[in-house]
Amino acid sequence: MTTNTGTSPDVLRYTAFSTDPAGGNPAGVVLDATGLDDATMLAVAAELGYSETAFLTADPAGAERAHAVRYFSPKTEVPFCGHATVAAAVALAERDGAGDFVFATRAGTVPVTVSREAGVLRATLTNVAPYVEGAAGDDVTEALAALGWSAADLDTALPPRIAFAGARHLVVAAATRARLADLSYDFARLEALMRRLDLTTVQLVWRESESVFHVRNPFPVGGVVEDPATGGAAAAFGAYARELGLVPAESVLTLHQGADMGRPGVLTVTLRDGDARVRVGGAAVRVVV
Repeated sequence: MTTNTGTSPDVLRYTAFSTDPAGGNPAGVVLDATGLDDATMLAVAAELGYSETAFLTADPAGAERAHAVRYFSPKTEVPFCGHATVAAAVALAERDGAGDFVFATRAGTVPVTVSREAGVLRATLTNVAPYVEGAAGDDVTEALAALGWSAADLDTALPPRIAFAGARHLVVAAATRARLADLSYDFARLEALMRRLDLTTVQLVWRESESVFHVRNPFPVGGVVEDPATGGAAAAFGAYARELGLVPAESVLTLHQGADMGRPGVLTVTLRDGDARVRVGGAAVRVVV
């Protein structure tokens, strides 16, 4: 924890989707953001430098274990962030005990359950209702140009789509693991496209097996080149995989992310038959600096 003086908030540091502080995706967590304005929260997130920081306030209705949550990247506020949700829920569980929490986010209400498994706290969030829509051909062409990919680099069994589960993500599938590993893109060009399409990340995917995927998430709109582990995009991908019939309606998917950045993490995506919402779970641990 960084303890600040004056009106500056106390900022906790956690990494989500890993049991190793050097893995997964680091997030800032402010458990009491009461009285902080937008400019202050943005400044805190920018100073911390993580892809997102979660700012919590008590539920205005006074409900126990319920919190309003806002998420800021170093450049802007985002409507929802999965890894910062997992980090915040584990931070609350360490303070208040494991169990159920409710987060009121700009994207909607997100229930989160924290359990302790083999001594490790794991959080599973239930995303808001997802949707999947087509991606215009010109937009896909522009995305590929910004990424430096060609049409031959794509896995045609996983066609590009825009998927939402709290935030919008363009899903683009690579034909090979080597293509996914080689990420060097035009930051400004991809950022411009993403802003025009209101995208939070681009979800780059390679399918290893029926239920195992490797993913990467360029995040120029947030001011960082790549997000190491992206819970919101994982939920959106779960909705995409189900919508396109790539996996059974009742499925547990394993997403590996961050290995190409030296920060490996594992995200578990659960789909339930008859329930449109997607669940994303993983471990989180405190980062001591």
